[in-house]
Amino acid sequence: MTYRLASVFAHPDDDTHGVGGVLAMRPDEVGYTLIVVSSGEAGEIADPSLATPQTLARVREEEELHSLDVLGVKNLDMHFLRYPDGHVAEAPREELVDRIAEVLSMARPHVVVTFGPEGVTRHADHIAAGQAATEAFHRLQAEARDGAFQRLLYNSIPQSELDKYWEVLKERGMEIDPEAPFMPRGVPDHTITVKVDCRSVIDRKLEALAAHRTQAFEDESFPKELQREAFAWEWFVQAWPPVTEPSGPILSDVFEGIDVSA
Repeated sequence: MTYRLASVFAHPDDDTHGVGGVLAMRPDEVGYTLIVVSSGEAGEIADPSLATPQTLARVREEEELHSLDVLGVKNLDMHFLRYPDGHVAEAPREELVDRIAEVLSMARPHVVVTFGPEGVTRHADHIAAGQAATEAFHRLQAEARDGAFQRLLYNSIPQSELDKYWEVLKERGMEIDPEAPFMPRGVPDHTITVKVDCRSVIDRKLEALAAHRTQAFEDESFPKELQREAFAWEWFVQAWPPVTEPSGPILSDVFEGIDVSA
């Protein structure tokens, strides 16, 4: 049995955070299509020996491929669109949607994962990538065949979980400004429709996150003793089909209820 999963994210490492556990738990069961809209060339460099501003895009692409190898992904269809980092929102929208739709139409995923309206961190690139992916999904879903495009999910963080971690960090004497740029944003708990327990593969997920060596400062700023708990769960809001009962049962798997027989 092969589940077809597609992710559309803004930068290398976004999918490692968002669906790394899902991938690690099903290395032989998932055909994975990944679209990375920007290669992150404007990002910071944790160690100057790893890259320069001129080579960072290439290095981050290599780190992405290495992280997927660590997760055990065996059936990979990789697409780097290489839009300018920090300027995805300024890209011609129809062109971006067309390029995403072209990849998705060939992949025919059962499930598509991308960013929701808050972009997890309100990063403009995240929001623009999620909007374009959502538009592409609905364009294709309207005429879907062969079981494709059954579900659209948004990577999200429940607000209660975020509040808990802010409180723990404050208790440790760390100054936290939840409204600072690129800080994680939560969604109302009742909107979460999928909660995946990735504790069985957390070591592999953390190793995959560490493969993004140029961006190591992002996770190193988070106490290591809390990383295992924080990254061991992956949450999603179901954007399609529409959820008519917001307080209904929470799924434990992004593929739960998906028909792969078509």
